[in-house]
Amino acid sequence: MVAYTFYETDNRVRRYAETLVRRGDEVDAIVLRREEQSSFDIIKGVNVYRIQRRVIDEGGPFSYLVKLLLFFVRSMWLLTLRHAKRPYDLIHVHSVPDFQVFSTLFPRLMGAKVILDIHDIVPELYASKFRISERSLPFRMLVLMEKLSVVYSNHMIVANHLWMERLGCRSGHPEKCTTILNYPDPVIFRSQPSKPRQDGEFVMCYPGTLSWHQGVDLIIDAMARLGDKAPNLRLIIFGDGAERERLTAMVKDYGLGDRVSIGGGIPIEQVASTMASVDLGIEPKRKRSFGNEALSTKILEFMAVGVPVLASNTRINRMYFEDGLIGFFESEDIDDLAAGILRLIEQPACASAMRERGLKFIEENNWNIKKHEYLDLVDGLVYGTVEERVEVETQ
Repeated sequence: MVAYTFYETDNRVRRYAETLVRRGDEVDAIVLRREEQSSFDIIKGVNVYRIQRRVIDEGGPFSYLVKLLLFFVRSMWLLTLRHAKRPYDLIHVHSVPDFQVFSTLFPRLMGAKVILDIHDIVPELYASKFRISERSLPFRMLVLMEKLSVVYSNHMIVANHLWMERLGCRSGHPEKCTTILNYPDPVIFRSQPSKPRQDGEFVMCYPGTLSWHQGVDLIIDAMARLGDKAPNLRLIIFGDGAERERLTAMVKDYGLGDRVSIGGGIPIEQVASTMASVDLGIEPKRKRSFGNEALSTKILEFMAVGVPVLASNTRINRMYFEDGLIGFFESEDIDDLAAGILRLIEQPACASAMRERGLKFIEENNWNIKKHEYLDLVDGLVYGTVEERVEVETQ
């Protein structure tokens, strides 16, 4: 696994790696490092190499690119050394960025298979992050890099069907694309017996990246507008991102310091236990470009731990979820968001019904049920398809 991410908090990377280890494979993860972390650990059987420290403080595209390029060089060097010592069968590269896939050049030339996993579609993410036009030269260059990365890879995994259709068309190689959603792992995300709160509070939670397109500021605005209508309402936010300082300032300006807490990124196990302890999960993405099409793993994770969800009516959310399975509000409509929160506070039966529908949905849409999609792909790339293996065995 090669990923420009913090391993402990990246559910998608960990889910793949630990699933492979549980069935007996050996897995290395080449990732980022926080200030206090060591450069190497073994986590649930996965060898975790933290090759670069990162603070999420990029003020512009240049500083962001420099960090990506530095990680690319370091990961390419480590992959080359590790492969020369003991060859890899498969290298699974997680985007962002797409060009990270070329760090596998030496192992690829020596026979290793390469998967490119598109967590976020890069041109649209870049346009949203740095507010550039999709007609601009940087955007068109990113589309070209995306196409070259797909051509270079043996196969590509895409995080939702909407992006699968776009990337397949844009790359010209739909046959190399497979969609695998961010299914929650029941080993980590599982429902807990519902217990009434003794303090009378109603607690909401947003876990995830603190970026503008995620719309976390909208929840804070809604908290301020509800005011005395919901005096026992509390909000827990935890995650990393460029918006942290602005969100902290908003909480202070609104005088919500005793009702809103903002914590940093935490390991997935702690994320799951915190999510399971709240009354409502919030997914407030802005319905523009990237945010309109990015499926949030946190919706499925809240369902898995038995917590109802109130989400923005983005195109991707409407594609996968029906009314009643989760609650919807009009994206960027703070009054509608506040009304949705108040409705679920005042109508606990509605929240309870959403909880039960969510748990039933997860029974058929969890990693234990769906992991064969990934394992079959891995085995097909490394050992050939079932038909090819039968042919070899009979010769």
